[in-house]
Amino acid sequence: MSEYEQKVAVPPELKGYEKVGAATAHEAMGRRGALESAIKPIHHGMRLLGLAFTCRTDPNDNLTLHAALKMAKPGEIVVCDSGGFTEQGAFGDVMASCAVGRKLGGLLIDGGVRDAATIAAVGFPVFSRAVCIKGTVKQSWGQLQIPVVVGGVSVNPGDLVIGDDDGVCIVPGDQIESIGAKCRQREEKESKFREALLAGKTTWDLLNLEEILKAKGIASPFAS
Repeated sequence: MSEYEQKVAVPPELKGYEKVGAATAHEAMGRRGALESAIKPIHHGMRLLGLAFTCRTDPNDNLTLHAALKMAKPGEIVVCDSGGFTEQGAFGDVMASCAVGRKLGGLLIDGGVRDAATIAAVGFPVFSRAVCIKGTVKQSWGQLQIPVVVGGVSVNPGDLVIGDDDGVCIVPGDQIESIGAKCRQREEKESKFREALLAGKTTWDLLNLEEILKAKGIASPFAS
């Protein structure tokens, strides 16, 4: 996590999510909410945690994305549906500097960005489908604060965005509190599980995987 990310205030309703990983949230939601695996951070260690400010743009055009940077509130994640178009650099270091000045929480875009190294140096978290040097135009007006689809998942304004090196998970806005409680329960369970494994226990025994073989009529590899 960059120094900039550490300075971005976490809204009160997201307290308790600071250490929740995208995979944990995905599992806590019944294995829902995970974006397609092609969407990843442009630099190792970047993290997204904030409420979504959504926009939809035409491929190869970033006019509406500029408007989103102006309108989004501090801490919010700009979520941009670019239709999965990757042959574009719709967001670069200049826009990242603007986002830092606005104290935004990050960018999630189903499309391409550029200036990856400089964005990383600025410290602004960006998750995209691709990195591409090709520029865009500013001619077509899209939409702001409407339901969008990013990485195969519907995202509404105010949904929770969690992103890390593993990928991105979206938690519906009306489930933030309930899923947060499930995430904490899961983390506590996994913490005890890891302690047992480090003490010498095996996943085979702790997960009782022998019963799966019995149910399938498969001979145990451990039978004498």
